[in-house]
Amino acid sequence: MQKENCTHCRKPIVCNVDDISNCDCQKVELLDETVQFLYDKTQHDCLCNDCLKKFDELTKFSLTNKFPKRPTEMVEGLHFYMENGYFVFTETYHFLKGRCCKNGCRHCVYGIHK
Repeated sequence: MQKENCTHCRKPIVCNVDDISNCDCQKVELLDETVQFLYDKTQHDCLCNDCLKKFDELTKFSLTNKFPKRPTEMVEGLHFYMENGYFVFTETYHFLKGRCCKNGCRHCVYGIHK
């Protein structure tokens, strides 16, 4: 067992990478689509169970809600919020977008620039 930090929220976790079938993360049931997203589109390593559940909820949401194609389709509080006059895009927005823009966004779900 190794002490790690969740590569999304940075919370300390214990990873059992040497015996993954007995790792705590195996207790979380995930949609196949969530697992595919994590493997194919992110660079996350060890994730805490809370983040795994969050990614699963984002996946479930994405199955019935698509990325807003026009700015008028964006919903404040869901896709973005305002901070000091600037748009700050949410995790939901980034997840629905389907790819990392590599701008180091605050709520990036891809684990690429953290």
